Amino acid sequence: MPIYAYKCSSCQYEKDVLQKMSDPVLEVCPECNQPTFTKQVTAAGFQLKGTGWYVTDFRNQGGSKSADSGTTSTPAPAATPTSSSSS
Repeated sequence: MPIYAYKCSSCQYEKDVLQKMSDPVLEVCPECNQPTFTKQVTAAGFQLKGTGWYVTDFRNQGGSKSADSGTTSTPAPAATPTSSSSS
């Protein structure tokens, strides 16, 4: 369940509220009882942990598959031209 930050524009009271996404938006300030309680835009407060989904997983977008999978490949040796002698 997300935590939403609310602030009253009348009395400047601030409160973080744990509520479902489907719950109605709070509008009445619990301090001054005015209908000026609004939801604030805040940064997301979560952190991804565990295996996978790291910032480095998608760093080389559009790169080759060998670079994305973490394997290294060595270039093939250059072909030497053969000379044919004709007399």
